[in-house]
Amino acid sequence: MENLQIKSNKVCNILNEIMEYELAGVVRYTHSSMMVSGPYRLPIVSFLKEQASESLLHAQQAGEKIAGLNGHPSQKIAKIEETNRHSIKDILEESLEHELHALNLYKKLLSLVENKSIYLEEYARAQISEEEQHSLELKIMLKDFS
Repeated sequence: MENLQIKSNKVCNILNEIMEYELAGVVRYTHSSMMVSGPYRLPIVSFLKEQASESLLHAQQAGEKIAGLNGHPSQKIAKIEETNRHSIKDILEESLEHELHALNLYKKLLSLVENKSIYLEEYARAQISEEEQHSLELKIMLKDFS
């Protein structure tokens, strides 16, 4: 019979990785919002600030799950690559890359909790849905640049 118990330490590890990555997203999106120039500045700055706020919320949600599993939320932040490329196209491409990596982290979480914790499984699925929506939105935004 398959072990249907979640492995709290493994789940907390991936949740900490998610939290650190989402916190890096806050910094990435905030930085990017300051670097946008050109005629589309205002809607893109608004979009990036929205992404920064959402990343903070996602980091907080992951931290709450860790605390609920008797884990210890990290105070670290994932490494942020500074490319020094700040055209709107570059910013959107880097944002898409960021969202796709986050999507993979949530999928990794889902694989650990699937059929073991409905609460964590639904959380992971909801986050995957959001990250997929963001990725699609960024792909649509990038169409003008192809």
